[in-house]
Amino acid sequence: MAAAGVLATAWVVQVHAQIAPEADDPVARATPLTPVSPAVAARDEKGRVTVRATRITEVISIDGRLDEPAYDRVGAVGDFIQQEPREGEPTTEKSEVWVLFDDENLYLSCRCWEAHMDELVANEMRRDVVITGQHDHFAVALDTFHDRRNSYFLLVTAVGGTFDALMTDERTINKDWNAVWSQQVGRFDGGWTVEMAVPFKSLRYRPGRDQTWGIQVRRIIRHNNEMAYLTPMPAAWGMSGLMRASQSATLTDLQVPPPGRNLEIKPFAITDLRTDRLSSPPVLREAGLDAGLDVKYGITKGLTLDLTYNTDFAQVEADEAQINLTRFSLFFPEKREFFLEGQGIFAFGGAGGFGGRATGLTPTLFYSRRIGLSEGREVPIIGGARLTGKAGPYSLGLVNIHTDDEPTASAQATGFTALRLRRDVLGRSNIGVIATHRSNALAAEEANTVVGADALFTFHQFLNISTYVAKSQTPGLRGGDVSYRAQTEYTGDRYGFEVERLVVGDHFNPEIGFMRREDFRQSFALARFSPRPRRANLIRKYTYEASLNYITDNQNTLESRELKGVFQVDLQSGDVVAAEYTRNFELVERRFTISETDGVRIPLGTYDFYNVKGSYQLGGQHRLSGTTALEVGTFYGGDKKTVSFTGRADVTIPLTIEPTISLNWIDLPADSVLTTLISARTTYTMTPRMFVSALVQYTSTQSVLSVNVRFRWEYLPGSELFLVYTEGRDTFPVGRLDLQDRGVVVKINRLLRF
Repeated sequence: MAAAGVLATAWVVQVHAQIAPEADDPVARATPLTPVSPAVAARDEKGRVTVRATRITEVISIDGRLDEPAYDRVGAVGDFIQQEPREGEPTTEKSEVWVLFDDENLYLSCRCWEAHMDELVANEMRRDVVITGQHDHFAVALDTFHDRRNSYFLLVTAVGGTFDALMTDERTINKDWNAVWSQQVGRFDGGWTVEMAVPFKSLRYRPGRDQTWGIQVRRIIRHNNEMAYLTPMPAAWGMSGLMRASQSATLTDLQVPPPGRNLEIKPFAITDLRTDRLSSPPVLREAGLDAGLDVKYGITKGLTLDLTYNTDFAQVEADEAQINLTRFSLFFPEKREFFLEGQGIFAFGGAGGFGGRATGLTPTLFYSRRIGLSEGREVPIIGGARLTGKAGPYSLGLVNIHTDDEPTASAQATGFTALRLRRDVLGRSNIGVIATHRSNALAAEEANTVVGADALFTFHQFLNISTYVAKSQTPGLRGGDVSYRAQTEYTGDRYGFEVERLVVGDHFNPEIGFMRREDFRQSFALARFSPRPRRANLIRKYTYEASLNYITDNQNTLESRELKGVFQVDLQSGDVVAAEYTRNFELVERRFTISETDGVRIPLGTYDFYNVKGSYQLGGQHRLSGTTALEVGTFYGGDKKTVSFTGRADVTIPLTIEPTISLNWIDLPADSVLTTLISARTTYTMTPRMFVSALVQYTSTQSVLSVNVRFRWEYLPGSELFLVYTEGRDTFPVGRLDLQDRGVVVKINRLLRF
């Protein structure tokens, strides 16, 4: 299997080199044009763009007004090109972009002309809220290493909401990375404006004063459901177009300051009062006072060392509740800041990121939530270090963390280590290795180690091939300790397909990783046809999709089979209508519970069942947006009906409510149960740097009502004050609200930059 994959990959590389020698050649694509003065941008017949940055000496006030002399003296970059709805045509609204710099900051500004200001869609001022990508906004991607693979992402909405992220290998986005930068929006007679100031200290780039970067700019005009970019962007890429650093314009004439110490120190202090009746012994109104320290040091402009001592994550929002009607584990995303920066470097073998069908079964070899959490409880982190970044064509990630004993979570003092090394090859491809080590294995008294190698080959614009092989070593577990995967996908706008083969041995055991399923072999195939009506006023695109997922154990006994058909209609308004039919087979060899409260279990046996689902998604331009779905079908020998809604209500610009409800009526031969998940996140945003948010959740399967209230104030860029209140209550039997735990936390940190 592995040999066949290598031969197939080599053949594709050879053919591609013959038919498209320039498509993946970063040097050919990066050859800069020369804008003729006084122009600050130039385009060629292939759509390539060069932008010239302009040095300024006057002070730029970040107030959103664009009234400094520089905006009159320096020309603007314009001529944006539609990606949606009419690929390749000029944008319907004018945009003027300036790229300026001085000795400390890079300034990115835009005058966004808008003929329909009363139809502007922008209702969110908080930082890093995903919905801002659906609002009227101006966004920039900066490929500071000019490797045409990775970039920084900065977004500002028309009301000042912000979003920043790291984008890795054009596939993975880390939205929880936060930079220190300033921004402000304004209004003028004819549209809205935005100004950004990005300190060079907040970015990493190659050595040298004179720099050439990649730059991409996007503007969304929501009332037209229109996306426009600085360079031509295929409609097939959708919102991920900004991640495609290989298609960026070239930014020249940029001069960066000489290297400084690049040192950031962030001490914190925390005080809390907590009650925990589930711990042993119970804790009642226990007060605490603590402090810790995070340090960031730029070893080079490409490599960053992070140190942490007495790490605390009390300010992190609680996990969003999920209902599990399967026999497999649920996945919860990482939210803790220390583990988020550089997270994309540790992505391995195609798990996560953009591209590929999210079957969710590819093992994650480094899952940082294994560190500092056990059995749903926090484990003290003594300290650790992380080294991440780039050195030439190499991307490096190294993490070493040590945790302390925690008897209430049955956790012993443990060391966690992960090493990731990846090398860029060809134009947009890479090969890499990974190794993880846990000093105290869960399955044995000795250490657990995993090593692996992977490769991702990206050809032309839409063809990707990924593969990996990994081996674990755990004392007492012999044989069946290997996992491998080979996947090919084509993601064109009109046609798409995917084939995948994934094998996980019966003793493959990545103990700093995550696996939803163990001991299996998966074969997956998908085909898609997505035609677009010509000049349609109502419908933008149809999608017809069929897939087969076939899973056996390693003795080739069929365990699961899923045949799915999907029909979807994308409307010009941004709304989406979809219908799908699923036919399942499941072999249950061990009983599993779908409701702990009611004790409802699925018995042993083989089951054939089907599911029909209809959904309607309201686009982000509506005051009430989200997805409503209705499902009916059979379920493990019985019947199941599901009604769900996940959405967002913009009450006012400062006040939003994000409700979620999921009701499952399940009738089995021996039991009947109604599972309920209800949650609501209510947020009031005073300024883009200050908000209060309350997350209230209830799940019937675990009979828990939880409350998490957070106040966050970024009183200085990078420095924050948090006030957090949490409470959990047991609702079983019905009518009771017995307190399980309660806590109040005050945390303050201060960023010092040198």
